[in-house]
Formats: sequence, C-alpha cells, structure tokens
Amino acid sequence: MGKPSLKNEHHSANRVSAMSVRLAPRKARIIVDMIRGSRVYDALSILRFTDKRGAVIIEKLIESAIHNISADGQADLDNLKVARAWVNEGPTLRRYMPRAQGRATRIRKRTCHIHIELDNVRGAKLSAAEK
Repeated sequence: MGKPSLKNEHHSANRVSAMSVRLAPRKARIIVDMIRGSRVYDALSILRFTDKRGAVIIEKLIESAIHNISADGQADLDNLKVARAWVNEGPTLRRYMPRAQGRATRIRKRTCHIHIELDNVRGAKLSAAEK
C-alpha cells in the first residue's frame, strides 16, 4: 500500500543520475525543462547551443545514457527520447562571510541531483510536434 517502485518500470540502463553536482537546482531545472520530452539527438543539439554551465553536465549525462543503452544493444538509438528528467536538491555547503561589526553571514552553496530517463518512442506514427 505504498508508492509503486520505479525499478520495475524501466531497465536500469535507461536511467542515469549525477549526484551532488555543484550547481544550484533552480538553474539546472531551467535546462532540464528545455529538453524534457524531446528526442535524444534534438536534446543534444539544444544543449550544445545553450550558453549555460549546466548544459555541459546534462549533455554528458545524456551521452552516458546513450552509451549504456548501445552497450546493452537493447534499443534503437534513433527512436530514443528523454522520457523523464528531473532535478532534486542535494546537500548544501555552508560557508561564512565576514561582515561589518564582527558579524558573519551564511553563504549557501547549493548542489543538486540530476536524473534523466530515456525511452523508445512508442508507436509508428509521430505527431507533428515530435518530428
């Protein structure tokens, strides 16, 4: 009577994660939102021309997933799409900065966990938005 397990839904090679990436989750979510639901090669071209630091990290993550799938030989690489992509908040590094009159201000250096799941495009017909 709990949540269904995600492990049974997809093969583990389809999902890749980067844990404790030194990037704020808010900034990573902007990039992940751009590629969610798109085909893999379209997502890679979007990331290559995105002028954000996190785009390089997410691009490497997708390429890693492609190599995992091609090593298993389980899927057609031309029909892969980014089925699910999400960013969770990771541990926060706390630093202190000296301020006036002997005070100190906390600086939070945030990290995030990036998860990407690839899947085959289902069905032979493609909508106009997916082409």
